[in-house]
Parts: sequence; C-alpha cells; structure tokens
Amino acid sequence: MPVPDIVVGRLPLYLRALSQMLEEGKTITSSQELGERLGISSAQIRKDLSQFGEFGKQGTGYSITYLTEQLRLILKVDRLWDVALVGVGDLGRAVANYAGFQHRGFRIAAMYDNDPAKIGKQVGPFVIEDSAGLVVQVRRKGIHVAMLAVPAAAAQEVTDRLVEAGIHAILCYAPTSIAVPDRVKVQYIDPVLHLQRMTYHLT
Repeated sequence: MPVPDIVVGRLPLYLRALSQMLEEGKTITSSQELGERLGISSAQIRKDLSQFGEFGKQGTGYSITYLTEQLRLILKVDRLWDVALVGVGDLGRAVANYAGFQHRGFRIAAMYDNDPAKIGKQVGPFVIEDSAGLVVQVRRKGIHVAMLAVPAAAAQEVTDRLVEAGIHAILCYAPTSIAVPDRVKVQYIDPVLHLQRMTYHLT
C-alpha cells in the first residue's frame, strides 16, 4: 500500500530537526521532543515512522544518528542528486548561490537561460548555457531533477522540454500550475500563496 504523500511531506521536517539535534550534540530523542520542536503530535510522528519500520525502542527513544541515516535512505538523499536550474534571473541567481543544497542531497549541475545577455556568463562555478540545447544536454548529463525559475508565461513550454529531457522531479518557482505526466513529480514554491494563506488569519 503506497505511503500517503502528506506523510512523505513530513519526513524532511523530521530529518531537518534531527540534523539540528545532531549539531547540538544530542544522541537520543523521543517522538515527544521531536513533536515539541515541530508542532506535530508525538502520536502522529510515531504513526508516520511506523509506515517505514521500527526505528526506536519503547522507553529509550530514537538514536538520532540511526534515524537520520534511515530517513536519508527513505528519502533517497543518501546520495547527491544533480539538478538543472532553468531561469537565471534574480530568483535563479539566489537559488544558484544558496549554500544549503549540497549537504542535504542536491547540487546544481547545470544552469540554463534563453537571454542572450546571460548565456555564457559565469554564476559561481557555472557558465549559463543556452536553454535551446536543454533537452540534449540534460539527457547527456543524466539529470533527473530540475528547478524552474522562469516567468509564468514560459513555465509550461519549458516544463514540456524538461519532461522530454527525462526529468522526473520539478521544483517550480513560477507563480502558475504546470501540467506533467503522472510519472513526473512537481512541487511548487510561491511565496505569495503562503502570504495569502497567513493574511487570512490576521485581524
């Protein structure tokens, strides 16, 4: 029986909290402590983890190192995933320069844009490549993950080419919805949506 996506969505939160605990020098934790950090009930955490096996012992809690390793395996971030970044405007540059990807399982491996003024320019260790060659180059490099930081009007056309190139996972920063085949997973990051969700609660 497949694990519900909402459960999978909480696993990275657990992994991040555990990583912070390791940095604090902790070795053992409990579902209670994790729950207090994350605002999630301890019962929910135990139920989520039980979908993947038994990771702790009654009364002794979880080994933080072991649980971290197991969650990295479950989420398949026990390896480095190469990522293609498409769109190197202000947002794309900020994403490219973000230092937090690599030690959490991802590295930018290629950058693409269609602006002649940007093509061939250096951003960090990368040279911006012409997105006209995206399909061939992404296939050749064996990349399966992409981040989309293009304007909303261009998002679907670029997405179609990413799918053609063999991309299986897309993180979309464009403020729009994109259509993909069932085999391709999409996650959206639109700060305005989250702001609007919060302002509903403001008095």
